[in-house]
Amino acid sequence: MAKVARNQVKRVVLSELSDAELVGAHLDGHPAAFSELYDRYRNRLVHFIARKTGDRDRAEDLVQEAFIRVTRHLHRFDQNKKFSTWIYTICSNLSKNELRNRSRSPLVLFQKLTTHWEPDHRPLQFEDGTARPDDQYRKRYLRKIVEQTVCALPEHHQLVFRLRELEGKSYEEIAEITGVNLGTVKSRLHRARTSFAERIEPLLN
Repeated sequence: MAKVARNQVKRVVLSELSDAELVGAHLDGHPAAFSELYDRYRNRLVHFIARKTGDRDRAEDLVQEAFIRVTRHLHRFDQNKKFSTWIYTICSNLSKNELRNRSRSPLVLFQKLTTHWEPDHRPLQFEDGTARPDDQYRKRYLRKIVEQTVCALPEHHQLVFRLRELEGKSYEEIAEITGVNLGTVKSRLHRARTSFAERIEPLLN
């Protein structure tokens, strides 16, 4: 690997250095080399993790965690290998851990129900034949809480919420089933989601 001496780095634009040269410069004590690596990869890694997890805010946290791990272990990094492969592997593993932990946390369901109302999202799923018994228990418990909370909504809000969030019907299908126009469906669904989130939060904390 081409090693860049500390006094040489001062005379070069950091953005012109390769990843390997930046790693070497960082290990040699150049203070700005690591920042350049971070700036070079941050946005790409946030996008990479967000696509895997569906949560950009959490992706930003996980990228921070990835670079914390890099700072701890960079001195043991094999500099004959590509830094990009290493950092993407770390982020991929963090993404897998995030998705694994989600199925076990009641707060994740709350976050999904209150912050990720995507137009094409899938209906809520509570059963998984491959899950461990304790995970199945948690999901059944969550299903019970969700059902109780939905039942507490006004009847016209219950209907649109069930059709959309529990059965995955499109807005157009809901409008046809309920006999109201599309604007009314969206308005009722918005109010139903807001009320649902307010009611279920104390039960999950």
